Amino acid sequence: MPEEKLVSLILAVRNEAPHIGAALNSLREQKTRDFKIEILVVDGCSNDGTGEKVAEIARLDPRIRLFHNSQQNTPAAFNLGLSKARGDYVCIMGAHTTYEPAYISVCLKELTAHRAVGCSGRLITEPGDDTPIARVIAWTRGHPFGTSSHSTHTAKAGFVDTIPYPVFRRQALMDVGGYDPRLHRNQDNDISQKLRARGHKLFLTDKTYAHYYAKPTIRALMKWAFDTGYWNIVSLKRNASSMALRHFVPFFFTLAILLASILAIASFLVPQHERTWFLVPLVALLGVHLLAGELAGIQIALRRKSPVALLSPIVFLVFHLSYGLGTIWAAMTNANVPGEPDSSDVHATA
Repeated sequence: MPEEKLVSLILAVRNEAPHIGAALNSLREQKTRDFKIEILVVDGCSNDGTGEKVAEIARLDPRIRLFHNSQQNTPAAFNLGLSKARGDYVCIMGAHTTYEPAYISVCLKELTAHRAVGCSGRLITEPGDDTPIARVIAWTRGHPFGTSSHSTHTAKAGFVDTIPYPVFRRQALMDVGGYDPRLHRNQDNDISQKLRARGHKLFLTDKTYAHYYAKPTIRALMKWAFDTGYWNIVSLKRNASSMALRHFVPFFFTLAILLASILAIASFLVPQHERTWFLVPLVALLGVHLLAGELAGIQIALRRKSPVALLSPIVFLVFHLSYGLGTIWAAMTNANVPGEPDSSDVHATA
């Protein structure tokens, strides 16, 4: 009788005490009729009790193994998980996410059916908490105007460039050298490009879903967007082929806003009857963006049956400007590595 297939689930965490229980439970409850799973939790020296919570759950479920990541960054966690994995298939998971019960089973079947090296389900962006602003943030993150129609939050089923929370053939990851330890973000874009460069295919199925919980506050959204925009420059230098034009649209928009703002300030140096022309670029840029955001907000409001979605234009604007400022700052500072970003949000960058 052939040995049962083993799938290794790698979960990188750092200070995820509020979310780790739900994420682990959704993994423990996966339907595994045709295979077995092991769950490798790689903790980046959490100081909020995350490790203790994982250890407590592991005592109830021997499939869970806990490892410590002294480097405290996401690619190091993934690489450690890959080195400890015993399965021929690995799943790269996130702690801010829960998974449909058949998520892994469906991804395995779709991976085989489409002769792909990796497969993931669709990503549904959920509010980080029950507040109105958290709902608006989630809705804007899940709308094409917020993240493009090719983002992991919005992409349609089929062969794609990058997949969120994927099931991979482990050997393929090992063949490309694992994850780049210098890319604390965008490591999914990087490794996906390296796999595709070897002729491998990545498939996104709409037969199963993962539920990603977005940042719940404007301040948290701004920090996430700034850090992600910053790492786009680092990624461009490390592997330009892993980045697409869509990753830099907020940069060009924010740069245009800054230049238009300088022109508007300069209007005070010219005669009053000529000032209007100095203000036109800034007013036009903001007006077009807010109008597009309002149209998207109306669409969201009708779909969600919630008037609070009409706040979307402001959230879109804050999100895009924060993202763009991160890229501008990285370019100005030659993309020096800032502090370590958290490991929970690394798949929302594409």
